[in-house]
Amino acid sequence: MKQSRIVAGIMSVLVMAGGASIPVHGEYTGARPEYVYSSHMNEQNKIALTFDDGPHPVYTPIILDILKEHGVRATFFIIGENAERYPDLVRRIQQEGHEIGNHTYLHKNLKEHSVNCICDEITHAEDAILRIAEQRTKLLRPPGGLYNQQVCDAARKLDYDIILWTVDTLDWTHPTSEEIAVTIESNIKCGDIILCHDFIGGDPSPTPDAIRLVIPRLLQRGYTFVSVSELIHSK
Repeated sequence: MKQSRIVAGIMSVLVMAGGASIPVHGEYTGARPEYVYSSHMNEQNKIALTFDDGPHPVYTPIILDILKEHGVRATFFIIGENAERYPDLVRRIQQEGHEIGNHTYLHKNLKEHSVNCICDEITHAEDAILRIAEQRTKLLRPPGGLYNQQVCDAARKLDYDIILWTVDTLDWTHPTSEEIAVTIESNIKCGDIILCHDFIGGDPSPTPDAIRLVIPRLLQRGYTFVSVSELIHSK
């Protein structure tokens, strides 16, 4: 998990240092397939807030409380192994109206594996979530946002959309909560997908306080938070 996160973080830092909000995703050099999304323009000022790597026994409940307080829906890209560790949190995510996405079972760098191995990682996580929440996932966020032709082939074989992002908070590097909020506010635009984490190494996590700050600010600016599925299918 740490290695792929470091790679993705370095790539995002390089781009964010230039003032842009769109990170580089892997080494995929062809035209982006229609089932790969990092944003989706729409007429209702909709955006999507996403959380990777959870659930986390401390931070996921806090994040869920904040989302509930503001009536905001989000999408949680869950690691299958963590789902099995904290099944009650997976159920709470679902019961409170949030969307569950697939972040693989062991958070492997999928680019390093064959199509069959990638499919195994995805389906292993899907099956774990299905046993707990009784629903199948159909959104894949490859760890680190790293993908290539094999990842695309696996996603198509399993009928998954690949979900990336446009605004990277870099919360796993432990900036202050205000810095995260400023990153989001400075880069956000209609149709964007925001990347946060509810499971990051080291304590304390700045993410809960960051979203506590930024959600009301963005609501006041007229943005509407929706699930990723609603975003990518909106007009």
